Amino acid sequence: MKKTKTKKKNTGRILKERTKQKKLIKKSQAKKIINKKKPKVTSKIVPRTSIKPSQQKKKKTKYTTAELKHFKDILLKERDAIIASARANMQSLVDDESGEYVGDNLTYASHMAEQGTDEMEREKNYLFVQRDEKYLGYIQQALARIDQGTYGICIDCIEEPKNLCDTCPLIPKERLELVPITQHCIECKKLRG
Repeated sequence: MKKTKTKKKNTGRILKERTKQKKLIKKSQAKKIINKKKPKVTSKIVPRTSIKPSQQKKKKTKYTTAELKHFKDILLKERDAIIASARANMQSLVDDESGEYVGDNLTYASHMAEQGTDEMEREKNYLFVQRDEKYLGYIQQALARIDQGTYGICIDCIEEPKNLCDTCPLIPKERLELVPITQHCIECKKLRG
């Protein structure tokens, strides 16, 4: 009996010692974590003012005369294409024989469904002509901006450049070649929605 009691006491004592050891280990690890020092940063931060103005890259604020001529040629080609499209749409609205607008002298001999289809086609052509006239206005404004020397400058960045794109305040050439009537760089257009 005594042996079993001593075994129980020894087992209990061993368990107590192990839990004490575990607690001591946890405390020492916690102290190590707390006592760890952060490494010192030895690199220096160079202020921007230390760069000489002659070393700074100057941004373009205007396109060159050759570039403006290139854009003017693109706009003139677009204008010619739009004028040709508008003339073709206008021709489809006028009767070749009488010179009157189609639909003014509708005869009742044709079926009503045909008359509805003809009317829908005329309406569609009117809308195309209006769209072409509006686009021609945008082209004329762009040509006027070339003459004034403000073509290719984003109207949102002209006063105070927002530096949203690399070419700010200029609209990138690629955008002007694809959409020559634009007045906004892509980033400002995204902000406008």
